[in-house]
Amino acid sequence: MPHSQTSAPRDSLVGVRLARGASPWLLPTVATAALSLARSRRSGAAKAVAVPATALAAGMLWFFRDPEREIAQGRVISPADGVVQSIMPWKDGRTRVAIFMSPLNVHVNRAPLSGTVTSVEHIPGGFVPAFNKESENNERVVWHFDTELGDIEMIQIAGAVARRIVPYIPRGTKVEQGDRIGLIRFGSRVDIYLPEGVEVDVEVGQKTVAGVTRIDRD
Repeated sequence: MPHSQTSAPRDSLVGVRLARGASPWLLPTVATAALSLARSRRSGAAKAVAVPATALAAGMLWFFRDPEREIAQGRVISPADGVVQSIMPWKDGRTRVAIFMSPLNVHVNRAPLSGTVTSVEHIPGGFVPAFNKESENNERVVWHFDTELGDIEMIQIAGAVARRIVPYIPRGTKVEQGDRIGLIRFGSRVDIYLPEGVEVDVEVGQKTVAGVTRIDRD
């Protein structure tokens, strides 16, 4: 039987690093909030801007949080925070596990296994919501890892808002299981393909935590 659902981590902004690749969105938002707050005592217009600007800045800080994680033991761990959207047998014998990430999730993705990155390929495409079937044609980054289980494929898929995927590491990089490998800005999806013979130990609707939730079974 699949393990019980993994509880979502109770992240806090206190002592939490911010994700690499956040600056183009975060810096202008925080600067606007700070400037409007500084001028709000003398300007009614600045005061009107200060409240939504500060709320947006706080939301951005929360979205781009990148908490430390105690990496779990297991052959394959989740590369993403989110909810298992689908589990689908593939024609070549592999099993695809699709994880949907809402804007409330941490959007830093992690290596599902230790190994060497053999390919990082950016593929242009559309930007329909990541929970739609048509998202198969969305902009995405396809990763391949050479691991003890052989070649592992992982795909970061952009959503309707997430129009930028930021890989952190290039081809040829050796990674440890749970290492940070990239960021998807805003709502999106991550697919991982388990090799033939590797059984899935999560179920549709289950919450996952990157680096913590094991998705295969011994």
